[in-house]
Amino acid sequence: MSPFWRTWLIVWATSVIVFGFVIAGGAFDATSSPIRLIYESLQGPAPFTFDAPTRFSQGVLGAVTIGWGVTVLLMLPAVIDLGEKGRTFWIAIAAGLAAWFVIDSALSIATGFGLNVIANTALAVGFLIPMLATGTLKRSAA
Repeated sequence: MSPFWRTWLIVWATSVIVFGFVIAGGAFDATSSPIRLIYESLQGPAPFTFDAPTRFSQGVLGAVTIGWGVTVLLMLPAVIDLGEKGRTFWIAIAAGLAAWFVIDSALSIATGFGLNVIANTALAVGFLIPMLATGTLKRSAA
């Protein structure tokens, strides 16, 4: 994988981590402004309120997002170094991303936050561009 695509994926994973901190910030009133702005921009069916269960959910969701980003970020060097032998790992990451995309997007639409699908699509495309450009997910001709 070229240095360009390696850097692209590092930036992608880092952005997932940063967004996880934004989400987790919703757990506390003092740090909830960024995620509050995001929810308001999604124009849901009603004003978004931060009650205790929502704050708990924001903290957990943020932590999971951070963990996912850190996992991908720390796996990248090893998986890239594996070359064609790393294909199984790339498929696993892509499958996890696809599962998240389908479920998150469907629930976003069903709950009245359909604009979230735009952000989901941007994140998924940001991962898939280097996968397609480098042929990482293709079967090797053996």
